[in-house]
This record gives sequence, structure tokens and C-alpha cells, in this order.
Amino acid sequence: MKPSPLHPSPFKALLVCAALACAAIVPAARAATPAEQLAGYTAQAGAPAVPARGQQFFNTRHGREWSCASCHGALPTQAGKHASTGKSIGALAPAFNPERFTDTAKTEKWFRRNCNDVAGRECTAAEKADVLSWLLALKR
Repeated sequence: MKPSPLHPSPFKALLVCAALACAAIVPAARAATPAEQLAGYTAQAGAPAVPARGQQFFNTRHGREWSCASCHGALPTQAGKHASTGKSIGALAPAFNPERFTDTAKTEKWFRRNCNDVAGRECTAAEKADVLSWLLALKR
């Protein structure tokens, strides 16, 4: 039987099934609001976020060379600069940079990378919630 749009070849059918299976296994980056991400971290932590604790975490060294403020500034409402590369970093507070915390995959990537640089480990859900709640409290 000759393949047609209604009856694709077995090879094409296998490719379609494989693509669908991969799509189900690999989660896509999800657009989200900063408030939705905060709600997720708060739920994971099982306790309310504390903005003052987030500010303290952000501005304190945790046994490593840098704090979050080393690159983002003590008040991350303006562009920062990477401490070792000098690369410009956009404002971190969402009120000053609406692109921040709008993609869950990016948020997790940067928390994982930066927490490792600052604390030598991944941050807990409570630490992420605290920092994000403080950043959301910074208004124009």
C-alpha cells in the first residue's frame, strides 16, 4: 500500500509517536508570573515567605566569596555587573525588569547556578520564597 496523508508510512507513524512521547516526557518551559512562582516556592516550603529574611539572605555571604548583592547590588532595582566577568546584568526586581521570574525553567536554572556560587549548594524552597518575596516588595 502506498503511503498517503491518511495512511502514513510505518516509519512516519513511528516518528510521530516518538515525538509525542518525547513531548510528554520533557517538560517545556512554562511561562508564569513572579507571584505564581512565589506561591509555588511557599507551598514547597510549607511556610509563608518572609521578605526581611530574603533581603538578609541576598546581602549576606554564605561561606563563599560572593553574596547575591555582589553582582546584583544591595538594592537590585538597577542593572548589576557580574563580579568576575564584568558582564552587565539587568535589574533583578520584577517591578524594574518585567521579564524577571516569568519562566519557571529559567528561574530554576538561575537559582541553581547562583545559589551554588553564593552558598555552595542549591537553595531551599524557603530561601527562594524569601528572596523572591523581598524582590516583589521592591516597588517603583
